[in-house]
Amino acid sequence: MSEKKIDTVELGAGGPRVGVQGLGCMGMSAAYGPTDADEARATLERARELGVTLYDTADMYGMGENEKFIAPFIQAHRDEVVLATKFAIATDPDDPTKRTIRNDPAYIRQAVEGSLRRLGVDEIDLYYMHRRDPKVPLAESVGAMAELVAEGKVKYLGLSEVTGSELREAHAVHPITAVQSEWSLFSRDIEQNVVPTAAELGVALVPYSPLGRGFLTGAFVNADKELSADDFRRSQPRFTGDNAAANAALLAPIRKIAEAHGATPGQIALAWLQQQATARGLAVVPIPGTRKRTRVEENAGATHIRLTEEDLAQLEPIAGQVHGERYADMTLTSAGRE
Repeated sequence: MSEKKIDTVELGAGGPRVGVQGLGCMGMSAAYGPTDADEARATLERARELGVTLYDTADMYGMGENEKFIAPFIQAHRDEVVLATKFAIATDPDDPTKRTIRNDPAYIRQAVEGSLRRLGVDEIDLYYMHRRDPKVPLAESVGAMAELVAEGKVKYLGLSEVTGSELREAHAVHPITAVQSEWSLFSRDIEQNVVPTAAELGVALVPYSPLGRGFLTGAFVNADKELSADDFRRSQPRFTGDNAAANAALLAPIRKIAEAHGATPGQIALAWLQQQATARGLAVVPIPGTRKRTRVEENAGATHIRLTEEDLAQLEPIAGQVHGERYADMTLTSAGRE
C-alpha cells in the first residue's frame, strides 16, 4: 500500500486546511453493530498517517460515547487534527429510540459544554447544527452558535441537512464554513439547490455516507441477511427486501470501471465524489466512516484516482435508478423541505 499522503484543501472560504478526505467516526461506537475498540483506535492513527485531518463525530452518537471514544486520540494530536462535532438531536436517556430536535439557544449552550467536557478540549474546530427544527428561527440558532465563536468555544460553524435557502439565510447571520449532507452515487438530491448555493457562498460540502452506507463497496449480496440485528441499516429502505436486490444490480458499471482502474468499487464511488469539487466549483471533503485500517487505506487511495469522461458518463444514470429513499422518514433531510 502506497504511503503517499492525500492532498489538502481549504474547507470553505477562510476555513481550516484539511485533507481532501476526512473520517466519519460514528461507527466506532454506534449504529453498525459490534466494534473492535482496539482496531478502531488503530484506524484513527492510520488515517492520520495517511494525511486525514478532519475527524467527525456528534454528541448523539452512542449518546456521547463516540466523543469520549475519540477524545484520547484528539487530545494526543490536537495541533494536527480538525475536530468536528454536532448538536441538535436530543436522545431520551431512558429510551434511546425517542429523539427530539433542539435548535433553541439554551440547548445549544448546554450541548456545547457537554461536548467540550467529553472531548476534553477547550475549543471545537467545526461545530455543526446536526438537524434543523423549522419551528426555531435560524437567526436565533445561528446567532447562539456565533456567540460560541466569539467566546472561543468554537472556531467554525457548520450546518447539516439544510436546504439551499436555509444555508443562505444562516450565512447572512454568521459565515458558514461547511455543510454536511448525504451525497454519493446513490444520493444526489442536494445537487439541485444545496450544492450550487454552497459554491456561490464559498461554503465547503462534507458528504456523509459517501459509500451509500457501505452499499457502494459491493459488500452486500443480501443486505437483509448480512447485517447484524443491531445494525440500523436494517431500517433503511435501500437495504431491505426487493430494494436491496435491485440496488445491488446497479453496481455493475461501478465494478466494470473499478476493474479498468485496478481499484475497488468503493474507491470508484469516492473518486467520483472527489471529482465533483472541480465539476461544481467548491471544496468537497467526504467523510467515509470505517473502523478498520484496511478500509481507511482503501478509501484514502481513492483520492489519487482520476475518472475519465467516459467513466463519468457511465456513472451518471445510477442515482436515478436507486430503489427506496435514503431514510424511511425524509422529513428531517434537506430534500424533505425543498
